[in-house]
Amino acid sequence: MIKTVKGLKINYIEEGQGDLVVLLHGWGSNIKLFQASVDLLQKGYRVVTMDMPGFGESEEPKEPWCVDDYVDFLLEFLKDYEFSKVTLLGHSFGGRVIIKLCSRKTDFEVEKVILVDAAGVKPKKTLKQKIKQRIYKMTRWIFSLKIVLMLFPDALEKLRRKNGSADYNAATPVMRQTLVRVVNEDLCHLMPNVKCPTLLIWGTADDATPLSDAKIMEKLMPEAGLVTFEGAGHYSFLERQGQYLRVLASFMKIDM
Repeated sequence: MIKTVKGLKINYIEEGQGDLVVLLHGWGSNIKLFQASVDLLQKGYRVVTMDMPGFGESEEPKEPWCVDDYVDFLLEFLKDYEFSKVTLLGHSFGGRVIIKLCSRKTDFEVEKVILVDAAGVKPKKTLKQKIKQRIYKMTRWIFSLKIVLMLFPDALEKLRRKNGSADYNAATPVMRQTLVRVVNEDLCHLMPNVKCPTLLIWGTADDATPLSDAKIMEKLMPEAGLVTFEGAGHYSFLERQGQYLRVLASFMKIDM
C-alpha cells in the first residue's frame, strides 16, 4: 500500500487486528525482510511496517535528515491510527528511531520495545582510525580546491568511494549526508528513557552493532533483558529465524 506522509510517497504493510505493533527496518533495508515477523504478529495484533523515507519503495527526503526527522515522520505516519498504546520493534537504524521516540512526549504509551541488533551507541575510534580520518579530511579538502577539481575532476569521488562504507557508497547524495548525521549521534544519554519492558535480541558475531552495544543498552534501559543468538551476525532475526520467532512469540504472548 502507498500513502503520502510529509509530502513523500511511502510504501507500507498493514495486517491483523488488535493493539498496534510498528516495525522499523534497518539502514539500507526494507519491509520485505520483516515478512515472517508480520506473519507471526498479525495473529494477535494490528501490525504496521513501512519502507522509511529513502529506502525500499518509499521516496527519499528532499534534503538530508537526522534521527529526529525520522521520529517526526513516524509520528506523522501514525496520526491516521487510533490507539492509546503501541509496541515498537526496530532493527539496527530502526532502533535509533525508537530510542529517540521514547524520549518524546506523546499522547500514547509505548507499552513494549523490541530492539534487534540495534544502533544507538557511537563506537569509540582507535588512534589509528582517528589518524586515518584526519588524513581523509585533509585530502578531501585538497581535492575540493577549484584548481584540483579542474585538473582531476574524478579524484574527489574516487576518494569517497575508497574511504566510504558500503552503505555510504551505495547511497544517493542526500542519503549519504543523512547517514553521516545519523551515525555520528550517540544516544546513550537517552536510553534510560526507554522505561517500558524491553527485549534486546542480538547476534554474538554482530560486527556492525557489536554485542557490547547490547550490554550497554541492557544496563541503561531500566526494564531491558538480553537474548543472544550464538554465532549470528547483524541480521540475527534472519540468520536464526526460528529461534527469533519463538522468542518474539513468547515476549508478545502469541501462540505459534
